[in-house]
Amino acid sequence: MRQRWFSSPDDAAERLRAAGYLADTATATTTFLTGALEKPLLLEGPAGVGKTELAKAVARACGADLVRLQCYEGLDEARALYEWNYKKQLLRIQAAGGDQDWSSTHDDIFDEEFLLTRPLLTAIRREEPTVLLIDEVDKTDVEVEGLLLEVLSDFQVTIPELGTITATCRPFVVLTSNATRELSEAVKRRCLYLHLDYPDLEREREIVMGQVPEVDEAVARQVVEVVGRLRDLDLKKAPSIAETIDWARTLVALEIGDLDEAAVVATLGAVLKHASDLDKAVRELKAHRRTR
Repeated sequence: MRQRWFSSPDDAAERLRAAGYLADTATATTTFLTGALEKPLLLEGPAGVGKTELAKAVARACGADLVRLQCYEGLDEARALYEWNYKKQLLRIQAAGGDQDWSSTHDDIFDEEFLLTRPLLTAIRREEPTVLLIDEVDKTDVEVEGLLLEVLSDFQVTIPELGTITATCRPFVVLTSNATRELSEAVKRRCLYLHLDYPDLEREREIVMGQVPEVDEAVARQVVEVVGRLRDLDLKKAPSIAETIDWARTLVALEIGDLDEAAVVATLGAVLKHASDLDKAVRELKAHRRTR
């Protein structure tokens, strides 16, 4: 069954906006093509630019369920695809006693009843519209990419005991990467590609105003300008878009109508989460104000 996700790039942009995600032309076009061509989308870029949020917005915009595989070092097939419920299988073997030969017992315990599905298999088996988010794929070991190839190319999973399970309704697949390591060409070849970076000041102001409508427009502009300067510093962790939004919410909660030096110092913890970053930012921002 073929799922129609978006009718055009303009439709994608409009519906993503309604779902709370402001997509530029390249993002809207690539999102449309991901659904139209039924190819996975590889989103690459620094942490906090909205890669994961795009997948969530597609799910909201299309009324689809989101299935998320959070990648990490040490992730294996049992956590990504499936595993057998060994305890339950053992109980079945013990209950059967010596009444069955091994061939019958084998067929009995390697059955759907004993299968524990993980995110990749769950998304493949679903008959409803599904967005499969494979988040931070660059954090996995290289070997894990091999597990993804069958899913990304044919949208199917092979279980030796049960056979090949093929998707009846192909999921909308989004892989995100912070580019901490280079992904294999085999994975890249199966995907559409989009690099997301921090938005320009005007677009980030729009995002802030959309997410925090109660913030004063002038304050929102001050926030994104300061965040832009922070991102130019050599920090351990540059502020994400989500942290820009958190800062705006903080100022609203404190009823601060002007982001002056005192307000910055008092609330900068909403944006920066390392002591060394806070010290560096305060020094640089004070120096910037003195030179104005």
